[in-house]
Amino acid sequence: MEKTRRETGRPESGAGPEADADTAPRPAGGGAPEDPHTLDRTARAAMARLTGGVSPSAVLAPWADWAINLAAAPTHRAALGLKAVADGWALGSYALQRLAGLSDVEPPFPETGRDARFADPGWRDLPFDLYAQSWAAADSWWHAATGPVRGMHERNVRRTAFMADFAMDAVCPANNPVLNPVIWRRTAETDGRNLWQGAANFLEDMVSVTRGKGHDRAVREAVGHSLATTPGEVIYRNGLMELIQYAPQTGSVHAEPILIVPAWIMKYYILDLSPENSLVGWLTRQGFTVYMISWINPGPDDRDLSLDDYRTFGIMDALDTIGAVQPGAKVHACGYCLGGTLLSIAASEMARRRDDRLATITLLAAQVDFAEAGDLLLFVDDAQIACLEDMMWDQGVLEGHQMSGAFTLLRADELFWSKAAREYFLGERDKPFDLSIWNSDQTRMPARMHSEYLRGLFLENRLTAGRFAVEGRVVALSDIDAPIFLVGTEKDHIAPWASVYKLNLFARVPITFVLTSGGHNAGIVSEPGHIGRSFRIATRQPEDDYLSPERWKAGVEPQDGSWWTAWAGWLAERGSPSRVAPPRMGAPEQGYAPIGPAPGCYVQMS
Repeated sequence: MEKTRRETGRPESGAGPEADADTAPRPAGGGAPEDPHTLDRTARAAMARLTGGVSPSAVLAPWADWAINLAAAPTHRAALGLKAVADGWALGSYALQRLAGLSDVEPPFPETGRDARFADPGWRDLPFDLYAQSWAAADSWWHAATGPVRGMHERNVRRTAFMADFAMDAVCPANNPVLNPVIWRRTAETDGRNLWQGAANFLEDMVSVTRGKGHDRAVREAVGHSLATTPGEVIYRNGLMELIQYAPQTGSVHAEPILIVPAWIMKYYILDLSPENSLVGWLTRQGFTVYMISWINPGPDDRDLSLDDYRTFGIMDALDTIGAVQPGAKVHACGYCLGGTLLSIAASEMARRRDDRLATITLLAAQVDFAEAGDLLLFVDDAQIACLEDMMWDQGVLEGHQMSGAFTLLRADELFWSKAAREYFLGERDKPFDLSIWNSDQTRMPARMHSEYLRGLFLENRLTAGRFAVEGRVVALSDIDAPIFLVGTEKDHIAPWASVYKLNLFARVPITFVLTSGGHNAGIVSEPGHIGRSFRIATRQPEDDYLSPERWKAGVEPQDGSWWTAWAGWLAERGSPSRVAPPRMGAPEQGYAPIGPAPGCYVQMS
């Protein structure tokens, strides 16, 4: 492996766009260190691969806590027993009336009528109605049974409830071809062709998973052709990222450029999807000069890449490059998801060093405090992280499919069970679209970085606890001195908006908070003209009293439209009053000559 930047200075950036990424100098790397417990870790890594990276302890310990405390709560057990009897009696009475020919009987569990899985009128017919009501009865009981029990750890209460919901989703009659009237009807209408097509879909998916080539080819054909098509040039490349400078679309531009720091969990082009919903393309049409970091997809040799390497060789190298292209210009820095968390750390460190290159900071669905990080936090404990660490120790990385499985679990009914019923029993195929293609373009996580992220931020919450160090010194979010534009999304299951909002507790600068409709991805990719989109926006000054997320939401009226326009106006107000001529592409005389056209070669790595 070639020497790192720390050993040789600036990495060579003159390689052509076709250059093999493995030949680029890496900021860190190497094999796994010697470990006296190699045999133990190897055995645990093998177990982790069998369980998909899920720690058996993380699954069993909550149920042990539940069982022990439930055993010591006779009144609670009696209440559950009475509920089982009452629900059973109501279900039996309803079944007898329906079997007697009565059709206008009120169901004992009417919530099935509000469940999209039972929306088809066929679920009102016998025997399917009884299947749905029986499942709803069991689901209702387990919901009560996994509620709080005196003495249980709060996290274990949420864990058992989550696992019970997952199990009930798995046995839902809507996912069973024998119990689902929609599948019966489709089979009769097509003389069974739907089942043949479903079997073909299943085999196709299995072959694709085994070979890992078919889908990868589809993604590669889309990127740079129908996706990530905003014109630009790669003007810098090191072993961790490429920096893309996008071509100007207006005769004059705002003096302050925008640097976007995407998450490295997925590819950067979530913000440059199709031309009609590309945030990058829209910004250039508003007269902004935009730079984008495109992260490498790390392999086993990158196991020792650290979280701080991403700051140093990502954000700081990008700022240095922009400074060469546009000397003296301050930068509007924007971070998305994990990229926003890293940007918060970098901005804190820059403020401590009196580095004033940031004009503003924008954080999109990015958390700095992980105390309320949503369902992802449920299974992040020492046992789970140790399980992942052993697997990554053996592999060097966390594979993309291993990581995506965790996100699928969070929305298993929508992303797995219902999808499987449609594709394998109804014979339908979900048509790929830009966001779904991006969502399946998985990346890997370096072992060291992912361990530092999970332990230091997710588990121990060091950043807001005043225990997160950069280069040996603790950083504080209160040091940040640039105004902040903070965006949360209402239906975010990865970075819940109330958790994102908590930055208000730690930063001492004006914060403009936006709560937009949609989820973690769709809420951010919310271009002007998108029907049904809305957002709330308000600015809090440092001297203003803190409002809880609920009070803030209740006091801010929603407005129709896209938050993009509000952001562009906010950036313009905090920039120079006059526009300037578009900057040149790169800075050839300083070693930043354009290397090749966007989207570059790192985004093409599988």
